[in-house]
Amino acid sequence: MNSRYYIPMLNLVGRGAISEIGREARILHGSKAFIAASTGGVGEAQAKIVSGILEASGLVTVAFCEAVPNPTVEIVERGLEKFQEAGCDLIVAVGGGSAIDTAKGIGLLATNGGKIRDYEGTDKTLHAMTPLIAISTTAGTGSEVTRFAVITDERDHSKFTIVDWHMTPNVSVNDPELMLSMPPQLTAATGMDALTHAIEAYVSKNATPITDAKAYKAIELVARNLHTAVKEGSNIEARENMCYASFLAGTAFNNAGLGLTHAMAHPLGGMYNLPHGLCNAILLPHVAKFNIDSAGKKYSELSVAAGIGKPWRSERENCSSLVGFLTNLSRKIGIPGGLAETGVKEKDLERLASDAMDESIGLTNPRRYSAEAVLKVYKAAL
Repeated sequence: MNSRYYIPMLNLVGRGAISEIGREARILHGSKAFIAASTGGVGEAQAKIVSGILEASGLVTVAFCEAVPNPTVEIVERGLEKFQEAGCDLIVAVGGGSAIDTAKGIGLLATNGGKIRDYEGTDKTLHAMTPLIAISTTAGTGSEVTRFAVITDERDHSKFTIVDWHMTPNVSVNDPELMLSMPPQLTAATGMDALTHAIEAYVSKNATPITDAKAYKAIELVARNLHTAVKEGSNIEARENMCYASFLAGTAFNNAGLGLTHAMAHPLGGMYNLPHGLCNAILLPHVAKFNIDSAGKKYSELSVAAGIGKPWRSERENCSSLVGFLTNLSRKIGIPGGLAETGVKEKDLERLASDAMDESIGLTNPRRYSAEAVLKVYKAAL
């Protein structure tokens, strides 16, 4: 079977990595950088750091600190207008998945035109987007290394996914020093997002030996470091290891695809405006339990990777241990025990199940599913 492997041209990982972005911006022939960051004080502070580094390298900068959680069509369009008015030739995204996905949408439209929803689906662009440096400040979303972007249409509160290799950033940055002040709740949610990426990539129908190797190591790193990163936010070693975990998981799912957890999480985030990582964390053990009959060997291997399974145990025993591990880890780091605790109503589950069936991101799930099956998983997670 032929396989394609997508990854940014350059990936900077480790303490102080952000200091190199000025040089890389010049290599990309950037002269005027459009900095996409999150709204609020944190995003503005991050944009200021990036601006200082770029201006010291001779670039002019324009800050756009308006990215919101679950980035919207409106914000992408507003960012595009400001990008074009300023005459920028480079985009630098700094923040979590919301800021980076917003930047991807802006860069895609800047060179391809049209409306962002025109590009829903896979590889619909004709032109490379504006050069992009993506700086992650949360160890989990993986957006800084992927060809994926998820945008919310505020008109009907739906989410849609764009998968396009032209959206792969030119340079990715994962610097743990930028994550030391990340609050425990966000650390937990994004860390579980990384874990979900790794698990879904490993059991994906499109997995390859390359993606398996990355996903397996990512799971090892999350299992050993996430709890410490949540409870001891200033622990730079745990933060750095979570950077590597996020990077590995992101490059794994960027090529292997994802599965039912994400297909179910997207409608939840769209309808209730919930953090994506939180939705994944709650759904993950229930989806794993649903998938076991179709991917028992791989789930058993992941149980060993997480340090709770044993090679000499049966697949069923190891799979059961993995589901228990996922549930217990979430509880230890403060993830709600069920969807009801986040405000999800049972009356909405049928619509959510129907919407999940429309998510193409679930096509690589190891087990086929129906709307009825998805509804049962939602109810189990409620």
